[in-house]
Amino acid sequence: MRSVNADSQRVTHGRTPVPRPRGTYHGRALPMRVPDVLRRVAAPAGLMAAVAGAFAYVGAVDPNEPGHYPVCPLLRLTGLYCPACGGLRSAHAFVHGDLLAALRDNAPAVVGYVAFAVLWTVWTVGAARGRPPRSAPGPVVLWSLGALLLVFTVVRNLPFGFWLHP
Repeated sequence: MRSVNADSQRVTHGRTPVPRPRGTYHGRALPMRVPDVLRRVAAPAGLMAAVAGAFAYVGAVDPNEPGHYPVCPLLRLTGLYCPACGGLRSAHAFVHGDLLAALRDNAPAVVGYVAFAVLWTVWTVGAARGRPPRSAPGPVVLWSLGALLLVFTVVRNLPFGFWLHP
């Protein structure tokens, strides 16, 4: 007697078959198909294309020359440096391989570039292997990063923090 159960699987002799793990056929792993891998890495590839385009533009158009980019509104209105002040100059120096100038212009931005590269690589490898992306960082990590940026901003605007000015 053959029938179909609620999962639309064939049932033989009144017994429900044991479900197999995804991506296997009779206990053996199925080979990865190229279209599946390309579909899974489409989002990481799109993000990298956008970031590479932005870095290419900043690398080609020098932010040290006035008139190419708008001035930071906080700096213009208050004279205070925000945590992102110097970020474009830092990105320009980073693209041109001048790591010391990039760190001098905005050190947290350089740390952010490297962190982005590491996280993007982990995401892309996981996506290519069919693993779901990991969840967002916990509140402790986010609050710690916020506190570090706040301390950086305050110190760079104090008289003794002149060495952190972009």
